[in-house]
Amino acid sequence: MNVPFLNPGAQVAALRSEILEAVARSLDRGHFILGPDVAALEQEVAAACGAAHGIGVNSGSDALTLALRALGIGPGDEVITSPFTYIAPAESIHQVGARIVFADVHPRYFTLDPADVARRITPKTRAVIPVHLFGQAAPIRELGTLGLPLIEDCAQAIGAELDGKPLGGLGTLGCLSFYPTKNLGACGDGGMVLTQDAALARTLRMLRVHGIERRYHHDLHGWNSRLDDLQAAILRVKLPHLAAGNARRAAIAARYDAGLAGLPVETPLTAPGNRHVYHVYAVLTDRRDELQAHLAANGVPTLIYYPVPLHLQRCYADQGWKAGDFPVAEALSRRILPLPMYPELSDGQVDWVIRQIRTFFGA
Repeated sequence: MNVPFLNPGAQVAALRSEILEAVARSLDRGHFILGPDVAALEQEVAAACGAAHGIGVNSGSDALTLALRALGIGPGDEVITSPFTYIAPAESIHQVGARIVFADVHPRYFTLDPADVARRITPKTRAVIPVHLFGQAAPIRELGTLGLPLIEDCAQAIGAELDGKPLGGLGTLGCLSFYPTKNLGACGDGGMVLTQDAALARTLRMLRVHGIERRYHHDLHGWNSRLDDLQAAILRVKLPHLAAGNARRAAIAARYDAGLAGLPVETPLTAPGNRHVYHVYAVLTDRRDELQAHLAANGVPTLIYYPVPLHLQRCYADQGWKAGDFPVAEALSRRILPLPMYPELSDGQVDWVIRQIRTFFGA
């Protein structure tokens, strides 16, 4: 059996007729950027995430950068984030000219360690970007006591909840990615910023269109970061299926948990109060590279999230970080192995992955 690690085309195939109808309507209107489907999607996603305002942008990375810009963060400021995630949060801090400050992460939840965040706050600290990694919430309750704006990175966690409240509307700003492999994925790039603050929403709407509110009147130093109407039309077809897709992900995770019980691997833990949506299901093992090779040889290709923590990336070599600075993140990068995870996986495919792992460990 072959089990693709990712398969975004499977969801498109299941919704093909609806998607084609939505795309045809958008094409017939001829309003291709920030059109009526974008406006409708902004309202629908904001409501689903418990936010008052949604601002569609070009990508999740742009969402983070514009969120920082909207808060007026720039040179001389510091922003704290995680070294164990995709590069986008750190990249956005660098792009606005602020200083990246990393804090280490929890060894089983993979999200920011609030105590380490608190130790790294200085008078220059202007915000924290907690990453809701792999589909569950960062410790927003604890981070919220630090008195700093929180920019939630929800790229991997749309539909997840903390204490019964959806992520994205809990911090000062929330940032979503609609990259095709996300739980709510477009057929191209796309993103959104969420906020409860009407003034921040107004600023963000200006920033995404070259700093204008009236055509050809540039009141801010802006960006070109607009969501295409075609992508919004596709996302509106997919959005009503998000809850079912997330429920299926949770069922797959439970099947993995049961099938891998008793093996020398650590399966994912869910932090108290969290509703996990399993964008990624990752195990920890001291034999990661051997297990990855065994799976590949038996029809189960995998990818490592993340093989090199951000403080050790070459692009940050001039920042002075070194091995040992963030030991938990570094240990995770050596031991973590994500397994196939998407709603279209069959029980038979999941059982095949489990069987190969059990065979590897002689179980």
